[in-house]
Amino acid sequence: MSALPSPATPAAATARVAPVSALPEPVDAATAPVPRAGWLRRPGGRRAVIGVPFGWLVVFFLLPFLIVLRISFASMDGALVSELLKYADGRVTLTLELGNYAMLFNDGLYWRTYALSLAYAAVTTLLCLGIGYPFAYFMARSAPSLQPLLLMGVMLPFWTSFLLRVYAWKGLLDAETGWVGIALTQLKLDHLLLALGAIPALGQYMYSPFSLVLGMVYTYLPFMVLPLYANLAKLDLRLLEAAQDLGATPWQAFWGVTVPLSRAGIVAGAMLVFIPCVGEYVIPELLGGPQTLMIGRVLWDEFFSNNDWPMASAVAVVMVLLILVPLALFNANQARAAEPRP
Repeated sequence: MSALPSPATPAAATARVAPVSALPEPVDAATAPVPRAGWLRRPGGRRAVIGVPFGWLVVFFLLPFLIVLRISFASMDGALVSELLKYADGRVTLTLELGNYAMLFNDGLYWRTYALSLAYAAVTTLLCLGIGYPFAYFMARSAPSLQPLLLMGVMLPFWTSFLLRVYAWKGLLDAETGWVGIALTQLKLDHLLLALGAIPALGQYMYSPFSLVLGMVYTYLPFMVLPLYANLAKLDLRLLEAAQDLGATPWQAFWGVTVPLSRAGIVAGAMLVFIPCVGEYVIPELLGGPQTLMIGRVLWDEFFSNNDWPMASAVAVVMVLLILVPLALFNANQARAAEPRP
C-alpha cells in the first residue's frame, strides 16, 4: 500500500508563488492613455481633420455670403454693379448704399413674403415629423434583415430627377385625370381643405397652398426619416424594459424615454427640412399659385426679371440672418444646458 504524498512544505509553496514585485501594476482606467490612430498623433493630423470641413465652409458658404453682402450695399450702374471702394485723386472712397435695406424694411410685401416662407417651412417640418417619426420608429424596430430594404425604399426617390418628381404632381392632383385628385374629390376631402383655406375652390388642388405643402412634404420627407432612423436604431431597449418594470405603460415609456432620447434626431431632421424649405424656388414655381408667394420666387424676380441685383442680395442677406440667428441662439442655449452645474 503506497504512502500518501506528504503536504508541501511552506518553503515549497512559497517557491511556486510569483514575487509581488513581478506582478504588473494596476492601471487606472480614468487616467490610462486612449489609443489613437497613428496619423492623428502627427502634429498636423488633428488640424487636418478640423481644417478640411472648416475650409469647405469658408470657401462654399462664407465667401459667397460675403460677395452677396457686398452687392447688397452697392447700386446698379447700368448693367453692372457699382464698386464700393473707389480710388480717385489719391483718395480711397467707401460708398455704402443703404436704400436697399430701407426699402426692404418699409415695404410690407417683403415682410409678408418672409412670413409666408417661414410659415410654409414650419408646416412642412411639422408634417414631415408627424409622418416620418412613426416610419423611422418602425424601421428601427424591424428585423435586421428587413431594415436595408426599408432604408432603400426611403432613398429610392433620390434615384429619380427632383424636377420630374415635382412635375409629376401636376398630373396626380388634377381633379379630372389625376388619381390623387379624383380620390380626394370622392372622399369629400376637398370640402375640408376648402374650410381650412388650403385650396381656393372645390376640386382645385393645383396652384394652392395645399399643393405647395404637399410637394415640399413629399420632397423633404426622407431628410426627416434618415436622421430619426439613425438615432432610434442606436436606442438602448433595456431602458424601455426598465421603464416597464417600474410600472410605465408602453405609451408612457414612449413619451418618457424614446422621444427625449431621440431629440437629437428630431433637431437634425427639422433643420434639414426647415432650412431648405424657406428658400425653396422650384416647388412654389411649379405647384404654388400667386397667393403662395415665397422668398425664393421673390429672389428670382429681383435677380432676373427686375435685374436689381443689390435689392435681391439684400433680400438674401436678411433671409440668411432670419435662419442663422435663431439657430445660433438655440445652439448656444443647448450648449449652456449641457454644461455641468456646480
